[in-house]
Amino acid sequence: MNRNDGELFPEERFYPAPWARNPHVQTFFKSLKLLAPRNNPVVDRAREMIIDGGGGVRLLGFHSVHPGNTSRGLMLILHGWEGSADSIYVLRAGKFFFNKGFDIFRLNLRDHGNSHHLNEGLFHGGLIDETHRAAQNIAALSDGNPFYILGFSLGGNFALRIALHHETAEIKNLRHLFSVSPVLDPYKATLAIDQNNRFYRQYFLKKWLRSLRKKQQAFPDLYCIEDVFSMKTVMEITDSIIPRYSPFKDHEEYFSTYTLLGTVFDRLSVPVTIITAEDDPVIPVADFHALRDHDNLTVSIQQYGGHCGFLDPFPFGCWYERRILDIIKNDETFLLL
Repeated sequence: MNRNDGELFPEERFYPAPWARNPHVQTFFKSLKLLAPRNNPVVDRAREMIIDGGGGVRLLGFHSVHPGNTSRGLMLILHGWEGSADSIYVLRAGKFFFNKGFDIFRLNLRDHGNSHHLNEGLFHGGLIDETHRAAQNIAALSDGNPFYILGFSLGGNFALRIALHHETAEIKNLRHLFSVSPVLDPYKATLAIDQNNRFYRQYFLKKWLRSLRKKQQAFPDLYCIEDVFSMKTVMEITDSIIPRYSPFKDHEEYFSTYTLLGTVFDRLSVPVTIITAEDDPVIPVADFHALRDHDNLTVSIQQYGGHCGFLDPFPFGCWYERRILDIIKNDETFLLL
């Protein structure tokens, strides 16, 4: 595993101006509507699609294509928990990579975006099979061009699990997966949201409860969840919802299904790059240091960046977009040798 902090290669180091280093500023500015990209071709050229996730599951996404099969590849972007295909950081990344020549597919995970009515079952973090199947079907849209996946936070966790599935369930033309601020231990992340900062707890509670309300309205006969709307922590809601509306008996069993620690990446068969920050307010950095080395795994741990932030020049530039593009260019050069 290449584990770097950018000390040897300046272009690999995220080093914002001192006044832009606060992790909370980095975290929340990345989602500000004020920073939504204007004249965004990834939106203007988007075609809404329903993607088969297998077993009758339908997932909503948006496909943006360059005319005349002139793209250099297709990039699938996966948002974070209670984000969507229209989250600001997704739209910004989509615009950046579209303008660099890539077709873009922005996928909503189940019950994200305007998709609560598409499936009876409730979203949870263990739904990797449908997300992997969707990625396989999206890859088929690349028309033989290279396929890349970029995931953020919980979407970054899904991207990492897709990489692990690749060994036994191949995705066509998959060249590289990128995971920004991924959740490795959902139990620790949940505790961090609930205990470390009241603002984060209220932010995620508001979004999750709004999503649960939409699900209840879409399937009123299936979901009797009025009690959860008075709960005060993410863990409390998890303990209430998971035994009732998932195959897991409790949060311990549930979280274990998507915990990615230690030696879990020993069977990686495709290149993966993780980008994370020491000052991430919800994802403990120690878990990244503890990952075991693997030739297909690169972990870039930056001193600053917050959670999925990495804004530089602040607030309109984005370091990880440029870094990922450099990695893709290096991959392309290697394939030509």
